[in-house]
Amino acid sequence: MRSTLPKFAAVAMILAGSTALGGCATKGFVRDQIATVNSRIDGMDGRLRTVEGTSGQALTQAQAAAGQAQQNGQRIDQINGRVDGLEQRMQQQAQQRQRRPRG
Repeated sequence: MRSTLPKFAAVAMILAGSTALGGCATKGFVRDQIATVNSRIDGMDGRLRTVEGTSGQALTQAQAAAGQAQQNGQRIDQINGRVDGLEQRMQQQAQQRQRRPRG
């Protein structure tokens, strides 16, 4: 039994050594993998720039629309004031007509 133990230890050492050395990547492999990742990153970067441009345009349009809506609101307020004034005048005139004796 003692003679099999050194053989088993030698086989175990060889297996452990080959496993440890087999895990090393070559420079070429690493460069290929990085090139693949870099091409994906470049593609995503291009898409991101497109989205940023589109979102910037949308923001500009939204701000312009908000400004126009505010101006429209101010105009409506002015028109409402004028309409209210006209209604008051009409009511006053109607009241004056009712007070006048018919003659």
